[in-house]
Amino acid sequence: MIIGVPRETHRHEHRAGLTPSAVARLSRLGNTVVIERGTGLDAHFADRDYERAGAQIVYSREEAYRRAEVVCRVGAVDPEDLELLRPGSTLCAFHHLAVTPHEVVERLMALELTLVGYEVVADRDGSLPVLIPFSEMAGQMAVHAAAHLLQNEPGGRGILLGDVPGVPPPTVLVLGAGAVGTSAARQASAAGAHVIVVDAELRRLRRLSAAVPGVVTAVAGLDRLERFTAIADVVIGAVLVPGGRAPFLVSEEMVRSMKQGSVIIDVAIDQGGCVETSRPTSLEDPTYTVHDVIHYCVPNMTANIARTSSRALASAALPYVSRLAELGVDRALREVTGLARGVYLYRGRLVHPLVAEAHGLEHTPLAELLGEGGRS
Repeated sequence: MIIGVPRETHRHEHRAGLTPSAVARLSRLGNTVVIERGTGLDAHFADRDYERAGAQIVYSREEAYRRAEVVCRVGAVDPEDLELLRPGSTLCAFHHLAVTPHEVVERLMALELTLVGYEVVADRDGSLPVLIPFSEMAGQMAVHAAAHLLQNEPGGRGILLGDVPGVPPPTVLVLGAGAVGTSAARQASAAGAHVIVVDAELRRLRRLSAAVPGVVTAVAGLDRLERFTAIADVVIGAVLVPGGRAPFLVSEEMVRSMKQGSVIIDVAIDQGGCVETSRPTSLEDPTYTVHDVIHYCVPNMTANIARTSSRALASAALPYVSRLAELGVDRALREVTGLARGVYLYRGRLVHPLVAEAHGLEHTPLAELLGEGGRS
């Protein structure tokens, strides 16, 4: 199979769709991997590293797309690249299709693409093996970002996110007890903060409490959210609805009641955000202030640790990409349950119910479409 890796062109996107070690593995399995020149430079993977791994370096984006049966990206395809896509090909990336502009979704459908969303590839137990390492990194980075923003010069409250004897610790409120929330709670607790984690599921709170002893856990409710946001120095939004838009848990009125110079880190912003006053920002200009509260809402925050995150992506996604290449798309979707759960579009047909709901479109279960005798 021919696998293409175009260079990421989203602003401040420094990650690479495949690393040289992943390319070497795919090449040894008999696949052809074409890499657009300069794809790995920001992650410190040189073109010669890819060539040594067996890749072919190509000098145009069109070739990286048009030659490929399967395309491996990090972020969703750029709207200006839509015309470069090979109709009927398979595109693997973090698509976040529920918050993608409607006209882009319609164009992807018209091209009869199969879209595999790394963020919704799921094991039998419901865990998200490709997303989890990014969630864990984002949770750690959220605490690092908050620690900086709490200082005076960025406009914060002049608080150390740490433990000083004789001084009350800062309060960090984490919304969600999944991978992001657990990672953030662990990092903030290790720094010496007073950590409160809220979640709608008691089972997840029990698991987090066992993993991070000493944090305060509470089942989410409007009264608790109002009380906790008012005392928090930092709020970290770590809510996830796999494939769907994140719900607003923090209203603008709650933000208004927060302390001057407190900080919101909305990690859920790539799925629309869980704070009513959140809007996407960039690594170049990551913050803005509403009601005297600093907001940090960078959708691709792990792009700023491009080498680490590119390696994490390659390790997590490679087993699925390898199976696509080995079995062909249709057979892989029939035999690899986790991969099938990660499909948004199949040959242009929308198969994910939450995306269909977000865009007001009809969907067809993937099993029905595969049962119609799709081509291998």
